[in-house]
Amino acid sequence: MSEVRELAGRAQKAAVALANTSTDQRNRALLAMAHALVSRQDEILEANARDMEAARVKNTGASLLDRLELNPMRIKAISEALKSLSVLPDPIGEVVSGGRLGNGIWLQQVRVPIGVVAIIYEARPNVTADAAGLCIKTGNAVVLRGGSLAVESNLAITKVLAAAAVGAGLPEGCIASVSSTDREAAEELMRLHGVIDVLIPRGGAGLIRSVVENATVPVIETGTGNCHIYVHESADPRMAERIVVNAKCQRPGVCNAAETLLIDESIHEVVLPPILRALEQAGVTVHADDKTRALGAIMRVVPATEEDWATEYLDLQIACKVVAGLDEAIAHINTYGTKHSEAIVTEEYSAAVRFLNEVDAAAVYVNASTRFTDGGEFGLGAEIGISTQKLHARGPMGLAALTTTKYVAMGSGQIRE
Repeated sequence: MSEVRELAGRAQKAAVALANTSTDQRNRALLAMAHALVSRQDEILEANARDMEAARVKNTGASLLDRLELNPMRIKAISEALKSLSVLPDPIGEVVSGGRLGNGIWLQQVRVPIGVVAIIYEARPNVTADAAGLCIKTGNAVVLRGGSLAVESNLAITKVLAAAAVGAGLPEGCIASVSSTDREAAEELMRLHGVIDVLIPRGGAGLIRSVVENATVPVIETGTGNCHIYVHESADPRMAERIVVNAKCQRPGVCNAAETLLIDESIHEVVLPPILRALEQAGVTVHADDKTRALGAIMRVVPATEEDWATEYLDLQIACKVVAGLDEAIAHINTYGTKHSEAIVTEEYSAAVRFLNEVDAAAVYVNASTRFTDGGEFGLGAEIGISTQKLHARGPMGLAALTTTKYVAMGSGQIRE
């Protein structure tokens, strides 16, 4: 039996036992897991040091190295995140709807765990702990398959968390990581129909596309973020500048950072130059259309290509286009956007309403930065990812997104005539 099938089979058995655990049991396990991360951090840091050394040998970029690196402060933050999960309301057992039927049966729709959740993700080892914690909180077993860059860190974190969870009374096999980083192992995980109940990919466009195209198990697609800020002709110029700079620069390497700036032609000669200068001062390179370049406002500018409109830079780069008005802006976003997060800056109510109604995205904003698309910022406490699909879950996926529902019918001998 392969490693993947063995781990998934154990997780399937563990899921049955987890479904019978109480909120208190799972919360105690989360606290034990949080404590273990700190008390056993030396072995985690040693494993992370091996990953960091291997990554440097491969000339890995600075931004990826930063995502990969762990230190005592970061481990403490991961531990605190697990603790915060333990005090969140438990969605399991929540009655979604219910009432007595005409035949006397008492029928309720209640939240229950999904079962076995598989997660395929890339370089960030903190995802290992976050995903395990979210799944344990919701009574799900989890099979993790991280990328090769963080393999030693992921396995060390999993070992610590799994031991703590079992020590707190949860079933063996409830948290597992696949040690193999071969493509074949990932593809096998994608095809364990009947064992894996849902698969969640977290990473770049290539990873997500591979999972969506190859999986035979249900997939919740977490999408890339080609997010836009559209500055409408009625926008407050200072507000527009603050929002654009924040959305692009506050943390450029994340999926809810702005990647394209659109601005109405009627105001671009006056409103756009200060925005461009503020972006340049922040170190941003602008991929600009002809009308933007003609302003001559900045030096850090290159001609935009068709490819730029569809690019998620994840860096201090942004595309900029002057549009004829609201119709063109909406059409551009719906053509090139990835259905993640989109924003309009406007003082005109009718323009805001049309933007909210006609832009197809998981989160749409009026006069606010796209950087707020986040489970913590939305008051969900934590998230497993940001879904850009439309079925089951959309947007930041909190605890409720890791549940399904079951109809519970309580009768007194009723039969159907």
